[in-house]
Amino acid sequence: MGANFELATKVLAALFVVLAATRACGRLALLVGQPRVVGEIVAGVLLGPSVAGTLVPGVQEYVFSADVKSVLYALSTFGLALFMFLVGASLDHGFVTKPAVRKATVLAVSGIVPSFALGAAVAAVFYDRLSLPGVSELQLLLFLGGALSITAFPVVARILDERGLSNTRIGSLTLVAAAVDDAVAWGILAVIIALAKAGDASGAVVTIAGAAVFAGLMLTVGRRLLARLARRVESDGELRPPTFAVILLVVIAASWFTDFIGVFSVFGGFVTGLAMPQNPVLRRELLTRLMDFNAILLLPVFFALSGLNTRLSGLADAEVLVPLTTIVAAAFAGKYVGCGLTVRLQGFSWRYASAIGGLMNARGLMILVFINIGLAYRLITPQLFSMLVVVAVLTTAAAVPIYRLSMPKHIEDAEKWTPTSTEFLPATARDSHA
Repeated sequence: MGANFELATKVLAALFVVLAATRACGRLALLVGQPRVVGEIVAGVLLGPSVAGTLVPGVQEYVFSADVKSVLYALSTFGLALFMFLVGASLDHGFVTKPAVRKATVLAVSGIVPSFALGAAVAAVFYDRLSLPGVSELQLLLFLGGALSITAFPVVARILDERGLSNTRIGSLTLVAAAVDDAVAWGILAVIIALAKAGDASGAVVTIAGAAVFAGLMLTVGRRLLARLARRVESDGELRPPTFAVILLVVIAASWFTDFIGVFSVFGGFVTGLAMPQNPVLRRELLTRLMDFNAILLLPVFFALSGLNTRLSGLADAEVLVPLTTIVAAAFAGKYVGCGLTVRLQGFSWRYASAIGGLMNARGLMILVFINIGLAYRLITPQLFSMLVVVAVLTTAAAVPIYRLSMPKHIEDAEKWTPTSTEFLPATARDSHA
């Protein structure tokens, strides 16, 4: 009993420190014109061994001891599954029209292919320096290529929403493309994890087939069953506790199942979110009740754990600077150049091309999820993990400045008033546009 009480006390102290640090750094990020997520990522690094571990090593080791980190890991895993559920539930299916998907997919592919190719090339060149024993060259190529292919859909959505651009040409095109990017990246990660856990291609096929069957059932049978809950919520005008409990049970069960079959729990949460009906009352209730709690408490725990696994001191080594610089350059070039050129070829000006290239380059929270899974499954070294944390910070921090330089206020204001092709508007906007 005494040991449990002491552990509970230490966990509460750790949660207090995490919440205070992420809120403070998130606020500072907003003050300098950056997304909150940039400050929260930096807060995690500050709490880790690179800063707090150097300045106050005794305090840092006490607050974030091994037993505390185990509890925080469990909390962060649930928080990530819940976050991906909310991301899936908040996606507007009105975006998914054939013309919109076709054009946005071209944009997404133009960012994925060069980013993946460059990431794989870097992994091949530096395989001996970056790999762990037992990790094949194919696994590392797939992992680094997949990590650099990510665009942080939630960060892009928040930036566009804050600037009132969600339903404009630039906003709609970028949002759909970012969603496609993330879907492809999670698919790549599912293949990598399946290969890592199964140990051979046949075992990986079983895992991937299981994930595909799960997704198919959830998006068909599951969607019809969840629609009944949505009708009940709409008739009640609110999400009552029994219905809320059922939805949480479904999210937890789906997350457990995908983890059990060898695909990380975030996949189960995301697919469950996609299966949720596009019901405005249900969506409002879910986002109102869960988003703030998750964003304020559970996700900061994840940022703290990412920081605890990040050791910046090792990146100052001359032998590490070359692969680090190469990875950062590959990350920027793949998305910014690839997406920018495609947007220009689609008839937009160079300013629009640069703005969208900058936004698509933001990787934010999503790449942290990706690389933390890789670290948990021992697919990457702590050193490569730290390098990719640097990529997450730099690419996300650069998104808004690149956008602002590319789209001065008078051009941005004109874009908001430009008639938008209805193929790139969600259903509600198309109706009001008609």
